[in-house]
Amino acid sequence: MNKSFLCIILARSGSKTIKDKNITQINGKPLIWYTIKEAISSKVFEDIIVSTDSKKYAKICKNFGVSVPFLRPKYLSTGKSKAVDALKYTLRKFEKTNNKKYDFIMELMCTNPLKTAGDIQNVAKIQKKTNADSVIAVHRVEDGHPIRAKKIVNGKIRDFCMKETPETHRQDLKPNAYFRSGSIYSMTRKNLLKGIRYGTKDSIAYILPKHRVINIDEKLDLEFAKFLIEKNEN
Repeated sequence: MNKSFLCIILARSGSKTIKDKNITQINGKPLIWYTIKEAISSKVFEDIIVSTDSKKYAKICKNFGVSVPFLRPKYLSTGKSKAVDALKYTLRKFEKTNNKKYDFIMELMCTNPLKTAGDIQNVAKIQKKTNADSVIAVHRVEDGHPIRAKKIVNGKIRDFCMKETPETHRQDLKPNAYFRSGSIYSMTRKNLLKGIRYGTKDSIAYILPKHRVINIDEKLDLEFAKFLIEKNEN
């Protein structure tokens, strides 16, 4: 039996560091367009919906061919709101409205515009094959390896969580360390309804190459994203 995927793209309107960040222009297109384009191109999803609190955002996204079935409540759209709560609310309401259920939910974060349709397809394949609680996009870190993290105790430098051998080259730091990329989160319907987006022992990594990872939080990130997208397009 085929397993069904629902894609949810969260796009609240209240960003403070970059006003209207999710629809800010990057090389002539709103930021969210890059994620919508790859979601549609992947042909993975039975439905693709944007969850937003903004009528303006909703109109823009509908013009790109995705559904915005309702506006998200303000209490789920603040800077302190949890993504898992917004996802759970959106899933429940959308399923109730459409009288249907999905096997998996994949959240695509529009603040990381470098993911590709191929990445989405690969995550979906892993999710269907393993039925894992979640499949999460990650990327390897080197300069930020946790062995090099320190704390200060009474003015003295101390190892934070792992002992560092002095003069170790970064390529020799083991085991390899990975960060969540803030790009793709796929999960079972069951776990999302429990309020679990990631973090169980049955969470599988999908490794993104570093050149397809950027989280747009600050204006400098935005400028770097413009550079990378223009470079890729050329």
